[in-house]
Amino acid sequence: MGHAVARLRALCLARRAKPFVPRGSHAPRCPECRVLFSHCLCALRPQASTQVGMCLLMCDNEPLKPSNTGWLIADVVSDTTAFAWSRTAVDPALLALLADPQWQPYLVFPGEFAASERVVTEVRVPSGKRPLFVLLDATWSEAGKMFRKSPYLNHLPVLSLQPEQISRYRLRRSTRDDHLCTSEVAAVCLALVGEPHAAQTLETYLEVFSNHYLNSRQSVPPDLEDAAHQRLRALALPASLRPMNSPPVDAIPV
Repeated sequence: MGHAVARLRALCLARRAKPFVPRGSHAPRCPECRVLFSHCLCALRPQASTQVGMCLLMCDNEPLKPSNTGWLIADVVSDTTAFAWSRTAVDPALLALLADPQWQPYLVFPGEFAASERVVTEVRVPSGKRPLFVLLDATWSEAGKMFRKSPYLNHLPVLSLQPEQISRYRLRRSTRDDHLCTSEVAAVCLALVGEPHAAQTLETYLEVFSNHYLNSRQSVPPDLEDAAHQRLRALALPASLRPMNSPPVDAIPV
């Protein structure tokens, strides 16, 4: 049944006493990309080869929100897991994942909120392990609560990102331009560990998704030939076939 976020969404829907009705248009949405059928972008869904793992700890209704960008991470990065966050309980499968010897987990969160001895700014993975980035998928205020009230994460190093980019996410508002959405954070993590193609693919996919989503709100057809769509198609090609004038895949500053 799809990827990890899709499975978590189905589980959350099954547990609800009332149907979840997203804000905005009540028109039917594609169950795969969560955009109105008239603006479906399933045919554009990319995948990128990467050795990185992503673990999404999702707050409340995040798996149900059409604007959620953790879904995009799961589309692009095959080794993505997703768990519902609760203050009073923890999924045993999450604990097993964090203890799995194949992974070196990092909790991605601003270092200013963590004890200094936990904070790192570089990813150093022991031989035989792969990096696993644990992302708190929530609003900034909710993420702060999750960080403080998840004692089972206290043993993890806190990866504090210092990206130079300003968030370009347009589907929800933040009071600060340096507050990146979840998929932007994941793209910075990918770039940080030397996975530029996967990073650029995820960043471009977010741009295309946002275009389709916003255009659907305004009943404007998506421009399938704009720069973002062309860049996404180029990134989907094998390296040997990508156009020479395509944007560099290391364009995400960290």
